[in-house]
Amino acid sequence: MTTSIADLVAPQLPFLRRFARALTGSQERGDQYVVALLEALVADPSLIDRELPPRTATYAAFLRVWNALPLNHEAERGGEGIADRRIEALTPEPRQAFLLAAVEDFQPEDIAILLGRSVAEVKALVDAAGREISEQLAARVLIIEDEPLIAMDIETLVTDIGHEVVGIAATRKEAVALARTAQPTMLLADIQLADGSSGIDAVNEILRDLNVPVIFITAYPERLLTGERAEPAFLVTKPFRAEMVKAVISQALFFDVKAAKSARQGAAA
Repeated sequence: MTTSIADLVAPQLPFLRRFARALTGSQERGDQYVVALLEALVADPSLIDRELPPRTATYAAFLRVWNALPLNHEAERGGEGIADRRIEALTPEPRQAFLLAAVEDFQPEDIAILLGRSVAEVKALVDAAGREISEQLAARVLIIEDEPLIAMDIETLVTDIGHEVVGIAATRKEAVALARTAQPTMLLADIQLADGSSGIDAVNEILRDLNVPVIFITAYPERLLTGERAEPAFLVTKPFRAEMVKAVISQALFFDVKAAKSARQGAAA
């Protein structure tokens, strides 16, 4: 029996939405592109290449839809937000290659299929994205994480890419106090903290005074990617890879994504 398009695509949607969100810097805009893909599949099921693994085929179809829109090949026009201004400096294909490799964990051979490029060209695109993203200003990072070894690992990889760690907090109370004294420019927060408090609640309290980008860490990203409520724009899945955390930090700084509304409604996760 031939597997239906819905059965092939549905398991990929939470992670495709993550990719689309990172690609656009917006949950709303990212989801609009995913909806556009679903509408395109209804009109033309042949967009899914059944010769490819379902995940690769779904992302390939999504990128065909994305790349078919002229806006995605041009600088944003008349944008007033930080993402609209910064997107002019980071070209589309390097951004796609970078996210596919570092966040979505595709191998260069798979990315070559997705982008219609050679493996050598894919590596060049990833390198180009890294150079463009590295031009962003260094961040002052507050790490909210209750596991000491994980916190140390995060601190090392954050400093490795040129950012400063201004503090590590294991509880909501510690996080709020550190944020007030250290004035971080980015938050990297676990969801469940040592004393049973919530990293989401800590972030919400901090964001009352600071307007900074946020990355959440969780072992269960699918719980926050349901589409049933506002969601964090950037998630790191435990156990994480250093390359993925570095990539998400760069993307969060690039888009300067705030998480006030996202966090507020994610407390149940």
